Amino acid sequence: MLIGYARVSTEDQNLDLQRRALAAAGCTQTFEDQVSGAIVERPGLSLALKTVKAGDVLVVWKLDRLGRSLAHLIDVVRDLGQRGVDFRSLSESIDTTTAGGRLVFHMMGSLAEFERSLIGERTRAGIAAAKARGVHVGRRKALTPERLAHARMLIASGESPSAVARSLEVGRSTLYRALEAT
Repeated sequence: MLIGYARVSTEDQNLDLQRRALAAAGCTQTFEDQVSGAIVERPGLSLALKTVKAGDVLVVWKLDRLGRSLAHLIDVVRDLGQRGVDFRSLSESIDTTTAGGRLVFHMMGSLAEFERSLIGERTRAGIAAAKARGVHVGRRKALTPERLAHARMLIASGESPSAVARSLEVGRSTLYRALEAT
């Protein structure tokens, strides 16, 4: 069975073009969303993904109607494939029911994975370069050396660590960790 999924980003846009294309492709049932693709919660897509079963084909008008990103698109189609569901994009002529369609989709997946690896490498290189320049990488310390010295003085004069932590607006465990670290 061919199951369609259509999505537009705003209420100003119209689903008619996608509906007609999916009906012409032979979709017996179409699920729809009128929401930005960046939004994680898409009720129509969730229902479409729950509805398709082994032997079905999920059909979209264009790839960007299905995935929030290339990585998300790859994940969705990979999940469908593991469940025995094929995928077809009408505009890009990608059809995982054919060997050529599977090849194109796997190439896209490999490129997406390569891109994620490059991003990770660049991030690690940037962090290493920043550290080499003496730049602190990561979250700022909640307690500066001056505030920590003040906390030590208050605790030494009899204040409870809980009261000191409250006055410094940090958690008690944060105060204890800072005290132990120095």
